[in-house]
Amino acid sequence: MDNLEFVRCSGINEDFIMNCQLLDMDLDRRVGKIIKRDKYKQYNQLDEIREAIVVYVGGRAAGAGAIREYQYGDIDDATELKRVFVREEFQGKGIGTKLVLELIEWAKELGYKRVILETGELLQESCHVYRKVGFEKIDNYGSYISMPESLCMMKEL
Repeated sequence: MDNLEFVRCSGINEDFIMNCQLLDMDLDRRVGKIIKRDKYKQYNQLDEIREAIVVYVGGRAAGAGAIREYQYGDIDDATELKRVFVREEFQGKGIGTKLVLELIEWAKELGYKRVILETGELLQESCHVYRKVGFEKIDNYGSYISMPESLCMMKEL
């Protein structure tokens, strides 16, 4: 897709915040009846995000995602991929893959050795993108250890 612009920002960017709200609505619609999502809110605070990317198509916000340093001790030299979402009208065009690759590149620039993430098997499109760019399943980490519906993945940089 042409006319893609990737803008680096932080978690206070208005387009990033709106994208996160759309992500939460999408997750509520897709998995909310199966998974009690309230327990995840504490892990998705935007004020802790210093590195976010909003992708624009022809000047319109199409999606966003972020990385955040992982500091919980069981995995070191890692950043965590957070809040990745492409708006419905832009899905299926490869934007999500390009966005994830941009976030991985930023993680490399910052000196991280690995990128980790938490998702769920129910989110098949997301799982496909992550596997396509080299993420592999790992044991659930940190707070996700006790959440069997979580799928944790890692990519060595």
